[in-house]
Amino acid sequence: MPAEERLKLSQTDHTALVCLLVGLGVVRVLGIFTLPFTDTTEARYAEIARKMVETRDWITPQFDYGVPFWGKPPLHTWLSALGMDLFGVNEFGARVFIFVCAIVLLLSVYRWVRAEMGSGAALASVVMLSSTVLFFAASAFVMTDLVMTLGTTCTMIAVWRVLNSENDTNGYGLLAFVGLAIGLLAKGPVALVLCAGPLILWGILSGRWREFGKLPWMRGVALLFAIAAPWFIAAELKTPGFLHYFIIGEHFERYTVPDWQGDLYGNGHERPKGAIWVDWITAFLPWSIAYFPVLLKPRAVKATFTADESGWRSYLLLWALSPMILFTPSANILAAYTLPGMPASAVLLVCLYSDLWGRSPARASRRAFVIFSAFTMIIGGLYAVLASIAPHEIKLRSERELVAKLNEISEGATPYYVGYRSYSAEFYTQGRAQVIQDTSQLDTLDATVRALAVPQHNALSNSQYLAGDFQRIGQFGRHVLFYRPIAEAEVAQ
Repeated sequence: MPAEERLKLSQTDHTALVCLLVGLGVVRVLGIFTLPFTDTTEARYAEIARKMVETRDWITPQFDYGVPFWGKPPLHTWLSALGMDLFGVNEFGARVFIFVCAIVLLLSVYRWVRAEMGSGAALASVVMLSSTVLFFAASAFVMTDLVMTLGTTCTMIAVWRVLNSENDTNGYGLLAFVGLAIGLLAKGPVALVLCAGPLILWGILSGRWREFGKLPWMRGVALLFAIAAPWFIAAELKTPGFLHYFIIGEHFERYTVPDWQGDLYGNGHERPKGAIWVDWITAFLPWSIAYFPVLLKPRAVKATFTADESGWRSYLLLWALSPMILFTPSANILAAYTLPGMPASAVLLVCLYSDLWGRSPARASRRAFVIFSAFTMIIGGLYAVLASIAPHEIKLRSERELVAKLNEISEGATPYYVGYRSYSAEFYTQGRAQVIQDTSQLDTLDATVRALAVPQHNALSNSQYLAGDFQRIGQFGRHVLFYRPIAEAEVAQ
């Protein structure tokens, strides 16, 4: 893009954007330390990683001791397990390398946009992306989607570089396949679809599909298989049946069968088809609101796309829409599925605002940008602080507080959860937490059972004494803790 067409920001604007980016980073790091693991998603993945550290089994993630977790590949688990191996079994250890992935992703987007649109647009893009609700949360959240998004982002950036560079493109060409390998090891074949879909459409619509021949296909595919294939082969050999469940169940039946019952690790939840678009609006807040003024100028938007001979804007648009297009027919979806398109959504929004309202932002636009960016920072900071000083006020689905109280009473005691499993309890007890699914068993509990965690909505939670000798300690989050003191005779023994 010629210099005269680039977004023009003053030194004060640059400083403000850098301060916003640093502020977002500081608040997110604070949350890494203070926010507990919550059920079910983050706590489940953190506990799987903790079991990997404990058992030293780096091939098969374990849903429970000896029970393989076939739901997702292990790249994010490896990252969390490595962090806990280095920094201890705690929130920081599990999250730190996910956060590093987010930083690498932002740096990649910044360098790419700076080359295409200048440093002002690049900085605005990464601040906008960092302050979206979903990216901010996912940037240090133990789950698959951020790591996969790093891979798909590397691929999409690398392919654009190859198609629009006259210099030696082997490095970027191979990086495109490395990105696919990261996506495969983070979440599976869906990463290939999320990249191939927009690229094929863009190649056809732009008429530049022949240029994909510039990619080093032979060496790239060989590199892709060399990185990704060994684990898939090892996993199938170690636990036969993995590939069938993962490929057919997780990648076809999950998205095509309403209320899918084949999930080995939970239950499918039927949602209206097309709900992924509503999820995007929520996940991209507060910046999804900023897209509405753009939609009010359809002719001007069309003109900017028509005048773009490079295809930059259409490339961003198709990339941004690819998750929603892919998951529109799906019944089992989560808002996190929109994350792979968000880097492009942020860059495209900056680009369109520059096209429609000028390269020099007005004072009102500057103020709105600061307010929107600060929104996520303030809310995130509030949650991070409250999680430390008053966790019950924000009603997080975590058992950290209950386990801490139990450890005060009896260090290392095993809590028995009535009704359902709690992954956060398992993590914070180092895998000791157990489940009693049948409440009729409460009258015949073994004498070694000292602690019970009863759901708040359960009628038993209001009892001062449970099963005769359990004493009600108090409510902690979703559960009420009961404890049975050790009898004097047992102490004497």
